[in-house]
Formats: sequence, structure tokens, C-alpha cells
Amino acid sequence: MYYSIKRIKSSLTVSEKLKINVVLAGRTYPLSVNSAQEEEGMRKAAANINDLISLYEKNYAVNDKQDVLAMCALRFASQVEIASIDATKKEDKALEKIKSLNELIQAHLDEVH
Repeated sequence: MYYSIKRIKSSLTVSEKLKINVVLAGRTYPLSVNSAQEEEGMRKAAANINDLISLYEKNYAVNDKQDVLAMCALRFASQVEIASIDATKKEDKALEKIKSLNELIQAHLDEVH
């Protein structure tokens, strides 16, 4: 498997950054993160990317790592965009419900006065 992150510093102070190594597609990338939570996010992202690389390499005749990484980038970027579209639709529905409730409340207040 391509995934590996090593913790170089074990504790953080406010001004220190945690230095980690992330392995993607067999290459090591040194990174600095601000917190253990950010490290965990990087670790999970690296695992997801490497899993997707393995899947693409098994299912498609891809010889170039750059092609596989481009496919991964498209997949993850499209997931973000789809989630954003879904969130916008949910927000629009919620705003319509709030508007409808406000109209009902206003109509009731007009009747009372």
C-alpha cells in the first residue's frame, strides 16, 4: 500500500508545527500541520487517495501515475462540488420554509391586531 505518515514531533506548542511525511503514489511528501486534528485529516486523505489509486490501477489500463492522479483529483473535486450543490439546495428549501412560516406568522398577527 502507498500510505504512510510518520509523526516526527510528538507534542505541539502554539508556535510549533507538526512535521509529517505523507506517501502518495509511492512518493514521500514532507508537510507541516498545525494540529493533531489536521494530521488526522491528512492521514485519512492520503489513505483515501492511495485506495483510489489502487482501484484505478486495477480497473483501468493506466500506465502513467499522472493520469491516475488526475483521475483522483477529478473524483475528489467533483465530490466537493456535488456536496456544495446539495448543500445549496437544502439551504434554499430551508429558506423557503422559513419564508412560509414568516408569512403565516405575519398573517396571524395581522388578524389579531
